[in-house]
Amino acid sequence: MDVYPLIFEPIFKPKIWGGRKLEALLGKHLPEDERIGESWEVADLEDDQSVVASGPARGRTLLQLVHQWGTDLIGQASLFEGRFPLLIKFLDAGETLSVQVHPNEAMARRLGDRVRIKNEAWYVIDAEEGGFIYRGVRKGVDADALKRAIQDQRVESVLNRISVRKGHCYYLPSGTIHALGAGVTVAEVQTPSDITYRVYDWNRIDPSTGRPRDLHLQQALQCISYDTTPIANEKREHVAGIWTSVTSLVRCESFVIERVRMAEGVEQQIPYDELVIWIVLEGRGRIVCDSPASLTAFGTGDTVVLPAGLENARVQINDNCMWLEVSIPIPSLLTGYERPGRKSLPEPDPTHGKFVPLNVPGKPTSS
Repeated sequence: MDVYPLIFEPIFKPKIWGGRKLEALLGKHLPEDERIGESWEVADLEDDQSVVASGPARGRTLLQLVHQWGTDLIGQASLFEGRFPLLIKFLDAGETLSVQVHPNEAMARRLGDRVRIKNEAWYVIDAEEGGFIYRGVRKGVDADALKRAIQDQRVESVLNRISVRKGHCYYLPSGTIHALGAGVTVAEVQTPSDITYRVYDWNRIDPSTGRPRDLHLQQALQCISYDTTPIANEKREHVAGIWTSVTSLVRCESFVIERVRMAEGVEQQIPYDELVIWIVLEGRGRIVCDSPASLTAFGTGDTVVLPAGLENARVQINDNCMWLEVSIPIPSLLTGYERPGRKSLPEPDPTHGKFVPLNVPGKPTSS
């Protein structure tokens, strides 16, 4: 089977803290009468497998395609303990999430099995007035101070509270204590792990049990980082042309996130030789390529996986578009969509209002 751009069926996760905003903001068709906290867009975990929504591979799982397509899907990127290297979600915090932490590398190595590091980032899609997140401890807070704050039920007093708004992006490496604040909706990019240790849950009662949700203080306190050094992974860089712009948001060992904007009417070659994922937040377009599924339409709320082996692909923009472009940090030549720190973007053809196709012989090769 020839590779082609993939869109998967969303996996909806009801949560005690969830809401209904994914319907209004992203056009998701949510189950009725449920508070949906998460929509998993690309997942390859033991208990959660994304299923292809359309095309020749319809009905196949992501894990099946990892094995069947191999490097034609992931290119030079490494599998994450035998799994697809990224997990992509949308989160809707109708209420503030629990204060939590994910296993650090030392704990993941010691415990093994499904315990994996979970480096993640949040891009704010929408935030109500006063929207916030908690990220990391305040300067001077150590393990003893955190334990006392937890015992006294004033844990928020020792955490960094950050005001957020639409378009902000935050990196949360494993070991960072954090919580997503009420009224904030985000796109989440992370390594494929679903292990979370709850530190505090605001005394919420789980309606399914009539009891408070379990906490995992012993595990959490072994993972939490008390480093208050500013996070360097969020340095923004911006490159703009007449018809498109690219903004670097997060760069870390696990993934790179950039925000791409393209104007209505643009048609552009997609000459990647690596795995790339588009999280579409605004607009509509389509991708045409040399494959049995020669046309893939996308719109707001879709997450599109572009396999590394995609041949002769072009994107055509129907309405002004914005998406998050996620890639794995590997050496690669990206011709056409040049990134901050590289060559400038190609200039558009003034006759047609579209980008001039690049005169690049053959397929780009890795540098």
